[in-house]
Amino acid sequence: MTLDLVFAVCAGAFGLAIGSFLNVVIYRLPKMMQAEWQAQCAELAGRAAEPSPRFNLLVPGSHCPACKTPLRVRDNVPLVSFFASGGKCAHCGAAISARYPVVEALTAALSVWVASHFGFSLAGVAALAFTFVLIALTFIDADTTLLPDSLTLPLLWAGLLLNINGTFAPLPDAVIGAAAGYLILWSIYWLFKLATGKEGMGYGDFKLLAALGAWFGWKMLLPILLLSSVVGAVVGIVLLILARRGRDIPIPFGPYLAAAGFVVLIFGPDIAGRYLPF
Repeated sequence: MTLDLVFAVCAGAFGLAIGSFLNVVIYRLPKMMQAEWQAQCAELAGRAAEPSPRFNLLVPGSHCPACKTPLRVRDNVPLVSFFASGGKCAHCGAAISARYPVVEALTAALSVWVASHFGFSLAGVAALAFTFVLIALTFIDADTTLLPDSLTLPLLWAGLLLNINGTFAPLPDAVIGAAAGYLILWSIYWLFKLATGKEGMGYGDFKLLAALGAWFGWKMLLPILLLSSVVGAVVGIVLLILARRGRDIPIPFGPYLAAAGFVVLIFGPDIAGRYLPF
């Protein structure tokens, strides 16, 4: 068994465990942000923040959302626990969201793909971390239309640091990509707002595209924007046709940027070879 094959197998197993943790991040991080905002608002208003139980990514421990019963180790095994329990809490019988096994399976599958593509290398390990952050951002934005700075900004800086030695793109291209990625969507935002009086996207989208530019350089911004815009438009039209969303209800753009970023991670050189000559 080769080192790269061992790496892929280990990445799949690790991806299952990380997928379980990402479920915690997806659920808790927005609530942590909300609590922080409420505390800041209270401080600005000159009043004491309301006391609340300690709540972060580690505390309280995993528990059933319905009956609050702490989960046992055997209730927390990725994928296995969900199917063994029939998708229900072993204590109260409440249904468990299918989101949990979906995130775990998706993380494991993409981890194997990334590890197989890059092999055991700095790029391979970095690409796994990049993928994990994109998965968390995708589901958080889909749920809340938020792209937390605590994820997008470290992703941006990690891209620049990795490209000091040109891991994914030459450093000058990465720096220009970060700046251009932010400014492109910032400009679109203000043009749309001046023309319509409405906000077409959030600042988190600017930061995510800046992060993708930092990872892959300015040359990859065009395919990322084209891919994300086309997929986003198709999904938006489908949702309108199915009457699931009104025209004034925002559709998060982050998941499409993240999906396009992953496509470029895997197929970037092929994409560049096709469109850059023109």
